[in-house]
Amino acid sequence: MKRIIIETPDSVSAILVDARWEAVGKLLPDSGAVIITDNNLFEIYSDRFPALPVIKIKPGEESKQLSVIEKLSGDLLKKGIDRSGFILAIGGGVVCDVTGFLASVYMRGIRCGYVSTSLLSQVDASTGGKTGVNLGKVKNIIGTFRQPEFVICDTTMLRTLPEDEYLSGMAELIKTGLIGDKTIIETLESNYSGIMKRDRALLADLVYRSVKFKADVVAKDEREAGLRRTLNFGHTFGHAIELHNVVSHGFAVATGMELATLFSYKKGFMTKKECTRIIDLLRKYNFNGNLSMPVGKVRELILHDKKKTGDEINFVFLKGVGKVSVMKLQVSEIVDFYRQFKG
Repeated sequence: MKRIIIETPDSVSAILVDARWEAVGKLLPDSGAVIITDNNLFEIYSDRFPALPVIKIKPGEESKQLSVIEKLSGDLLKKGIDRSGFILAIGGGVVCDVTGFLASVYMRGIRCGYVSTSLLSQVDASTGGKTGVNLGKVKNIIGTFRQPEFVICDTTMLRTLPEDEYLSGMAELIKTGLIGDKTIIETLESNYSGIMKRDRALLADLVYRSVKFKADVVAKDEREAGLRRTLNFGHTFGHAIELHNVVSHGFAVATGMELATLFSYKKGFMTKKECTRIIDLLRKYNFNGNLSMPVGKVRELILHDKKKTGDEINFVFLKGVGKVSVMKLQVSEIVDFYRQFKG
């Protein structure tokens, strides 16, 4: 087991990589704790849950709504959870998002911790303290910053993921390598077979490096005032694609990264060889770049992005593998690039 500590002005969060999730009981208070999970995870793992009350939500994005937060708050009240209470999330990104948001607003804030069960959640969603629910079809527009007391990333749990969910997480792993830790990219390029077979040692190492990189960024810029913006590489196009195509986050972000890479090349920030290397890696992990949006919808969808200020948006470019730059662009310039790309 490897421990990574995220210290911010208001909190300390421990990320435990390759720890056994069944030992989570040792991290919980003696009383006043409750589990939030989804129906799928409950079916697979409930016989090994700590002996605590369990609240289940539906899997998927439909649970990321304020109406669900309202219902869960009522459930906590019925179970006698007060300001000294603790919520344990056992699930992927949706469960952790919902739990973190709930913990941040219920009785103006109670404690929480996560058992992160998906690759997407382990390498990205459960680390960093961002929580959020959707407003209609607009993703994560209502949210808070809330660091969990701990996150357990047990890579043995990744064996039960459906293939698409596993690959969805791989996109965020690729993103981390592209923006900051190029050794991740080298491992992904040279160990394809082992990674696709979900080799535990390989995954534990990759998850650790990804979390370590993100933890360093979050510790320096918890509220996304500067450095943390680099973590949004591929997300300007990706969130729009996700919204339009109703596909999983990772597949949309993979297409967004391809577009951002091509945009970076068009801007002269990288060589053709570097651009090809990145797109070849995306293809290797079955991201074929065939998700798209009508040109007429691009502006409308990008204007829903939380990173927008007026008609400008902070766009993340690459200057090669492991080298990143954030530039404020007019939304019209981003739309013009997409129009040319589609043409």
